[in-house]
Amino acid sequence: MDEGEPGLRVVHRLRAITVELDLRGAEFAQRNGLHPTDLRALICLLDAARAHTPATPGWLGRQLGLNSAGTTALVDRLERLGHVRRVRDSRDRRRVLLEVDERAVALGQSFFGPLITEIVAATRTFSDTELAAIQRFLLDVRDVLAAQRDPSSSLGRSPLPQNGREPR
Repeated sequence: MDEGEPGLRVVHRLRAITVELDLRGAEFAQRNGLHPTDLRALICLLDAARAHTPATPGWLGRQLGLNSAGTTALVDRLERLGHVRRVRDSRDRRRVLLEVDERAVALGQSFFGPLITEIVAATRTFSDTELAAIQRFLLDVRDVLAAQRDPSSSLGRSPLPQNGREPR
């Protein structure tokens, strides 16, 4: 591909952003005695809560590509650290749901809050039309990534529910 291709330059920028976000996540995890998978689990659970998607241990395991034993160890660790609670589903008492504890939310907010605030401020330099195009592009990138995932992989299709896709 031609290095001058505008789309390729966008791909390189996305890759650079991914590296920076991974580094910030690793720093947060290290400072708080978490494994990177712990952080990914917390993000999945927060996204599920935002989308009003019930998060069971099985659902979380599929999102992270973990087997049952690995998921149990992960949830046990997060629960022991006070980041996650297992709660009985009020509609089906046999089902266990996972909830992120407010202390974990506050911990994440104290670390990532300033970054989020700056990114949100950066979005204010764009018109509503430009923001809609950015949103559409980012959703399309997410869908392309999910579609490229190996179908035989144990990973879930997307940490965000597909029915949570914003309209174009």
